[in-house]
Parts: sequence; C-alpha cells; structure tokens
Amino acid sequence: MAFGNEKTIYTGSRSIDQAEFDAGLRAHMLRVYNYMASGLALTGIFAIIIAQMSFITNDAGQLIGYTSLGQTLFGSPLKWVVMLAPLGLVFFLSARIHALKASTAQAVFWIYAALMGVSFAVILIQFTGASVARVFFITAGTFAAMSIWGYTTKKDLTGMGSFLFMGLIGIIIASVVNIFVGSSALQFGISVIGVLVFVGLTAYDTQNIKNEYAEHLDDETQGKLAISGALRLYLDFINLFIMLLQLFGDRR
Repeated sequence: MAFGNEKTIYTGSRSIDQAEFDAGLRAHMLRVYNYMASGLALTGIFAIIIAQMSFITNDAGQLIGYTSLGQTLFGSPLKWVVMLAPLGLVFFLSARIHALKASTAQAVFWIYAALMGVSFAVILIQFTGASVARVFFITAGTFAAMSIWGYTTKKDLTGMGSFLFMGLIGIIIASVVNIFVGSSALQFGISVIGVLVFVGLTAYDTQNIKNEYAEHLDDETQGKLAISGALRLYLDFINLFIMLLQLFGDRR
C-alpha cells in the first residue's frame, strides 16, 4: 500500500478519499471485533451449558463424577473428537477461507466457536467460577490494551512475527512434552512465555488486520478478511486466557 497526500489513499487497484478510507477501516475493525466477541460469547455459553450437563460436583464444587452426557463426551473415545475437531476446523478455515464464500466462512467460524465451548468445558470445571471470572477480566483488559496499541502505533510490527511464531512453536512442543512429563515447573514456564507470546501476537495481528484492509477494498474479500481477522484475535484471546488461568486460576 502506498500513501499519497493527506486527502487521498492509493491502493494497487484504485484511489479513495482519505475520509472514506478511514470510515471504512473503522467499520471493518468494528466488524472484526464484533465477530470475535460473538465467537467468545458462543464459546462461553456452550462451555457453561456443557459443564453443567456433563459433570457432577459436591457442595464444595469439587468434581465427583460424570453424567451420562459427560461420560459420552469425555469418558469415551468420543473425547478425541471433542478435542481434535476444533483444531481440524481452525486449520481448514485458515487454509481455505479465501476459497470460501464469506457466508460459508462465517458459518464455519460459528461452528468452530461452539465446538471450542464443548472442549472448553473440561478446562472450566477445573477452576472456581470466581477465579475464571477474575482471569477473564484480566485477559480482556490486557487484550484490549495491546490491540489498541497494535492499531494506533506507527511502529512496524512485522519484525515481531518470526520471533513470536518461533515462541509459539516452542510452546506447542513444550506442552506436548509436558503431557508425558507432568512437570509443574515446566507448566509454569510455558504459561509465562505463553502470556508474553500471545500479548505480542494480539498487537501484531491487530496491525496486520488493519494493513490488510487497504489491499482488498471489495466487499466480498473484506467479508472474508473480517472472519479471518476475528479468528486470529479469537485465538489470541482464548490462548492468553488459558495461560493466565494456569497462572492465576484457583483450582477446585
């Protein structure tokens, strides 16, 4: 993207008035945030409903057993579908979004958010409701601050991408190793590094979403870009929440 004077924006295909561009960019970012917030709300609703319908707790809130639904979802081979289906959908949506219609991409995003809620129920049942709410607001505040900074900063954050991606790969590898090792110290390290990585990714992805808008001014492409951007920010928020929950959540 190249900039002309203060009144005109030049893109690869056409030029538009600066005021029109700014209004369109604000509308696009609002659309991205609305999709992301709606996806988070859908995930939360499904997580709460599935947790209430699947787990049996005592008066102290401790897990003591499964309902028939819980046994089916989390105590049978179906648990692998519950865990892996969201991962498969996010890879599919990320790889195929440019080939899908905007309406189809939107539907896949809602399905993904709902499936994440089902798998997220297992995480929520491990922590007290008060600590989950507290960590959620900490996450929301941190996310908002970094996303605003990513949107407003004049600094080019492109150079952060490779560093953050390497950190993300390291977190994934360490998490897989810790499944077998079960080290609390390693889990603490993963969570601390994870917070730093996803805080950085929030700013980085926000700036990328902003920059992508100027390169694709047609409505259909912008619709798909809004879903793609919402998915990236959704993943940043969810993973930041999980890392902070591991650090500050109170286990049942």
